[in-house]
Amino acid sequence: MKLRELRAERGVTQDQVADAVQVSKSLIAAFETNRLAPQQDTATALDAFFGTGDEIQKLSTEARKNRKPGPSWFRPWRDVEETAVILRYFQATLIPGLLQTEAYARAIFASTGMLSDDEVAERVANRLERQSAILDRADRPTFAFIIDAAALRCGPPEIAKDQLLHLADTSARSNILVHVVPDSAGLHPGRNGSFALANMDTGSAVGLLDDFYEGRVIAEPMRVTGLERTWQTIAGFALPCDQSRDLISKLVNDYDDPATKLAQVQP
Repeated sequence: MKLRELRAERGVTQDQVADAVQVSKSLIAAFETNRLAPQQDTATALDAFFGTGDEIQKLSTEARKNRKPGPSWFRPWRDVEETAVILRYFQATLIPGLLQTEAYARAIFASTGMLSDDEVAERVANRLERQSAILDRADRPTFAFIIDAAALRCGPPEIAKDQLLHLADTSARSNILVHVVPDSAGLHPGRNGSFALANMDTGSAVGLLDDFYEGRVIAEPMRVTGLERTWQTIAGFALPCDQSRDLISKLVNDYDDPATKLAQVQP
């Protein structure tokens, strides 16, 4: 990508470019090393910033033609995410990938202990690129996220608080619904694992099941129907959007409560 050359010519830093086009520094670094190609809106913003007409847009379009970031097993689901009209995600233990902050995603990948610093950086960049590509789609699909309350309390305080603030901000978008399953729900089908569902404009639906090593796309009608039934059951335990947002806000406020801070450091 010509981005590094342009940046050197203009004498600007990665941070300055990132701020100008409203993406993270990690994404700018990934663009410069050809690990990722900017999406159309980001490429347009970069052309405007550098005054390069549509040069970066053309380069990014060509680079994206035969390449999707992320592991090979995930690419079919990326195709689904880019065309679905309704996307639903249930997460039992973590904040969904599409709603993660950069710091939270980095902590998740680093916690495996099996990735080098460069591999962690690349995976974080891939995740941020996916967020930009899917959440900011021009045709505005409907997103619904159900998150178990336990996932909201996962992570060190300095990361978790910012993650919850980001979650609350994102849930304010009109096409993004965030529901929380409270602790009072007890045992429910979602305890069996996380999954996602996508409805296409053709009327068909597909699912994605998480695994320890990788996920798999589910297209068999009977299995998709099973995921649909599980989703509906979990949704019955979840709080409405406004109450979910209130719970998230309460957890944010708890991080500023001295009593809560003291409890967090107790053995």
